Amino acid sequence: MNIAEILQSQAKTQPDTVAIIDPRFGSLTFAELLQFANQAAALLQQSGLRAGDAALIFQPMSAQLYVALMAVFQLGMVAMFLDPSAGQEHLERCCALYPPQALIASSKAHLLRVRSPALQQISVKYSIGFPVPGAKRWESAQRLQPLTQIASITADTPALLTFTSGSTGQPKAVVRSHGFLIAQHRVLQKNLELTAGKIDLTTLPIFALANLASGVTSLIPNANLRFPGKVNASHVIQQIQTYQPHSTAASPAFMARLVEHCQTQKLTLPSFENIFSGGAPVFPQLLEQLQQIAPQAKVTAVYGSTEAEPIAHISRQQIQPHDLEQMAQGQGLLAGLPVPEIQLRILPHQWGNPIGAYSQTEFDAVCLPPKQAGEIVVRGAHVLSSYLHERGNEETKFQVNGVIWHRTGDEGYLDTQGRVWLLGRCSARIQDKLGILYPFAVETAASLHPAIRRTAVVQQNEQRVLVIEPKSGVTSKGWTNVDDQRSPLHALHKTLVWAQIQNYKIVKKIPVDKRHNAKVDYPKLRQLLDNRN
Repeated sequence: MNIAEILQSQAKTQPDTVAIIDPRFGSLTFAELLQFANQAAALLQQSGLRAGDAALIFQPMSAQLYVALMAVFQLGMVAMFLDPSAGQEHLERCCALYPPQALIASSKAHLLRVRSPALQQISVKYSIGFPVPGAKRWESAQRLQPLTQIASITADTPALLTFTSGSTGQPKAVVRSHGFLIAQHRVLQKNLELTAGKIDLTTLPIFALANLASGVTSLIPNANLRFPGKVNASHVIQQIQTYQPHSTAASPAFMARLVEHCQTQKLTLPSFENIFSGGAPVFPQLLEQLQQIAPQAKVTAVYGSTEAEPIAHISRQQIQPHDLEQMAQGQGLLAGLPVPEIQLRILPHQWGNPIGAYSQTEFDAVCLPPKQAGEIVVRGAHVLSSYLHERGNEETKFQVNGVIWHRTGDEGYLDTQGRVWLLGRCSARIQDKLGILYPFAVETAASLHPAIRRTAVVQQNEQRVLVIEPKSGVTSKGWTNVDDQRSPLHALHKTLVWAQIQNYKIVKKIPVDKRHNAKVDYPKLRQLLDNRN
């Protein structure tokens, strides 16, 4: 089944229901969205594009983005996305891995063509918004007769192509087929409780697809979603107060901005019934804060990855006092029960070494029992089975009786209730003369301190160092002496005695990733610390 069939079916069952509320473009009903998408498909076809061709799309989350996506899917083309902020070299490498035949981009994004040979070589170009030399106007599609025919494809036909940066600098291409997207939609629809007629404040592009397929109205935030940790929360809060969305799913950095604004202005958000946060670690303190500003909502942390979304989830109400005690004592971050649609196991730590094929008996024998830490591995219909050209498969894939499993690269364990506990990235594990330490377990425990915004554990000069970013407004002077019993650092050191931290460093800002603004950027942090020495 073509994913466009599921998306377009909503236009037939509820044509007048609003599909997308875009603060810049306006509102589109499902019928209007289908009309524009069919006209866009006619424009693409008129330019000689056909099934299998890739269209590189540079367009912020907007109504126009989903018009383009539906048109591309309808023709059986591949929608290709990459992060231009990763740099020109990354862009050139991605286009070399999968050369696009079309470019669909905002007027501003066309500036990338000036310095990019790969973009200059694309023969068919479209400009969304203002006219751009050498590109066709995307809006000219509205003069065309709609194309209603949907390409016939198989479940394995590629639909969506994104890229990881790659630990070695070589990008890995993540290909999602039509069958994969349909499977992921069904999992998200169930686990995010997507219900037709509801309104969702939508910050993540893949979730907007699930909304469209479920008949849910997507309210696109009036914010620059490329930088979730810097969004103007007041504009988003105004939208929430106007449209009264029932749910939202966003990164912890985005959620933290809403929390800070609501706390400062003494506001609550009573319309929310469900709040989900994921894409980066979601600590208990944030769940508690979200519950305070949205007292009617079920607040849930979601664990997943690009290759498997979702893997597990847990609501704030399901986290018990004993669980918080375990987190404070270095047992990691509780991620909850795996979703029913996924199989999850723990293998002995062997990250960095390829895993050969197992028989089912061999696999069952090697999987670790509850409370033993190791690599988290998963399989399921919504788990990516291969990267493009199998680049990256050797380090992240293995087989059990011919069935492909995915190595998440995360360390963790299952408890006796079958819940997943996270210990951080396998590659971050510290093994020194003091023993094994999981930096993420320390960071989870430290996150429970009310005066701390973010922490990170690194090794420097053969010492275990805890880097601390105090909350805004909290002076760093009180953190200078671990032996001063009046210092918050003294109390923190006592609670972290199990981690055997040997040094503490206070910084104004711990660098974080560009995509979610929530994951610690360890290479930049080490550079920052080295420059301070």
